Amino acid sequence: MRILLVKTSSLGDVIHNLPVAADLARRFPGVEIDWCVEESFADVPRLAPAVRETIPVAVRRWRRNLFSGATWREIGALRRRLAGGGYDVVLDTQGLLKSALIAALADGQRLGHDRDSAREPLAARFYDRTFFVPRDLHAVERNRQLAAAAFGYALPPALDYGIVAPNFAAPWLPQAPLAVLLTATSRDDKLWPEADWIALGRELAQRGLTPVLPAGSAAERARAARIAEALPGAVAAPPLSIRELAGVLGRAQLAIGVDTGLAHLAAALGVPTVAIYTATEPALTGVAGAGFARNLGDAGRPPSVGEVLATVDEALSG
Repeated sequence: MRILLVKTSSLGDVIHNLPVAADLARRFPGVEIDWCVEESFADVPRLAPAVRETIPVAVRRWRRNLFSGATWREIGALRRRLAGGGYDVVLDTQGLLKSALIAALADGQRLGHDRDSAREPLAARFYDRTFFVPRDLHAVERNRQLAAAAFGYALPPALDYGIVAPNFAAPWLPQAPLAVLLTATSRDDKLWPEADWIALGRELAQRGLTPVLPAGSAAERARAARIAEALPGAVAAPPLSIRELAGVLGRAQLAIGVDTGLAHLAAALGVPTVAIYTATEPALTGVAGAGFARNLGDAGRPPSVGEVLATVDEALSG
């Protein structure tokens, strides 16, 4: 059997879909799974041995260059690739119009959320069969339940993301026990105060951990550098790919992050993870994993340094 998964974005959503590939591979030995994903997140399914081929799309870039000939050539190439993929089933777990249109390009039976559970109800019109999945479930379980209903199997009780951290080494990365601090996020109201990160980092150093602070944009790197400068021995990491970040996380004893996809990646890799929420509610999209994964705070109620430290100590004692 050949299956195409469609889950294109965002980073956290793509990570939340990894257990679907792991469940399918366990239920159907020998299944061939391909995955259609936004090009900037293609490194995520490439971490999963269950995924045979990752097929990048560039919807975000195409929208910015809709009148470019190169854009339409890329779309044409995607259409030919999906139409010739020989898929038995196409499963769209995203439930958006854009993902449904991508699924419609592929051959095979198209399955997805019904109109009452799709994030955009119009998407359900593009599927051959639809399934209801309650909206009040965590995103990981919504994906898993949709796949279980679509393929007719009982949901495995154990949560398995099915990925392993790649080996990673770099001259700048300390050999000491690491705590990865994920201080950057997509919105300013999701940030945790720099003074709190510094206070936390000093306590982590007292516990024998060296803070490493990855960051992406110039503003994020400047923030990470300011925090690292206040923490003896801490390292502000250079720009890294998702695969390289997975390698860094795989070497860590602990990850602490705000509401960011990289905190979900840490939990997916089985790294003890503490997530800090300041402007959003973690109930449906917080970190979830088979290992230690805790969500602290809520919309308008950020956790204190003391709360985070108490949870850190719980993680380290496990």
